[in-house]
Amino acid sequence: MLDKKSTPETGSRPVVLVTGANGFVGRHLTPVLSQAGWRVRRAVRSSGSSIHDEVVAGSIGPSTDWSEALTGTQAVVHLAARVHQVKEESAIDVYRTINVEGTLQLARSAAKAGVKRFIFVSTMLVHGSCTDDRAPFRESDELAPRGVYGVSKAEAELGLKQLAADLPMSITVIRPPLVYGPGAVGNFHLLVKAIRSGAPLPFAAVHNRRAFVGVQNLASFIANRLTHKEKAFDVFLVADKEQVSTPEFIGRLARAMDRKARLFPVPRKALELLLRASGRPRIRDSLVGSLQVDLSKLIATRWQQELTLDEGLSVAVRTADGEHAI
Repeated sequence: MLDKKSTPETGSRPVVLVTGANGFVGRHLTPVLSQAGWRVRRAVRSSGSSIHDEVVAGSIGPSTDWSEALTGTQAVVHLAARVHQVKEESAIDVYRTINVEGTLQLARSAAKAGVKRFIFVSTMLVHGSCTDDRAPFRESDELAPRGVYGVSKAEAELGLKQLAADLPMSITVIRPPLVYGPGAVGNFHLLVKAIRSGAPLPFAAVHNRRAFVGVQNLASFIANRLTHKEKAFDVFLVADKEQVSTPEFIGRLARAMDRKARLFPVPRKALELLLRASGRPRIRDSLVGSLQVDLSKLIATRWQQELTLDEGLSVAVRTADGEHAI
């Protein structure tokens, strides 16, 4: 738990720097941290608002000056990253500059500034994109990243592990699968649009199992780890307890939207050929393949997820006025 001498009721709160605070996960994480007793300092690329405790860090890279942002900071949650772009499959150097060198520069700067806890949000893609014909992913697995984004995150993790051996700062890596919630983009947003439009979806014959995590659950776990004394370096796979098939996920998402999913069966081999022909070859693993996660280590922490899958999906598609929109 937080030191009582640093709670809102008894004095100044401990400071946590959150990079990527304006992003999807960051927007959900910052209020959770504030409610947990932290004073959140948001690191942004450029100034465009009058939000208190917002610092301009500029572009993230190997020469970023973090001194102002880290002054008086006790913890860091590093969310900011260059995410996967379909047209940049060969631009690994761009990803390394931000996701690897930028991450390590922040970690070194944080340790120098006296920060005690550093959380790095990575990705399940450091393990690969599919668990077909293999056991569920575990924290102890040898990394086998897919795509330039996954490769860059894996390299950042390896760099942090090397740094942790010499730095007086605990480093925790969190690997989530697809994160869903209010304002989510990517495949989740595409599914919402397809269901709303009534488009027929050819996944009824898919019999896979996939892990997902609600953004509220991810934010809750991050806040939870900041209240525990960690090892010098530790890794957690974080996902909702329920791991369901693609058609079941679509059906439950449709139910949350008060819609009916129009699912029809297509033989798996034909569906895989269709997805490969779409120009996005890796979408096959995301929709047809399995991605199962062994949650033994997560369960052992005794952390409890905030929302069930159905509750998380309901929140994800519900606006303040009760209408469904994303």
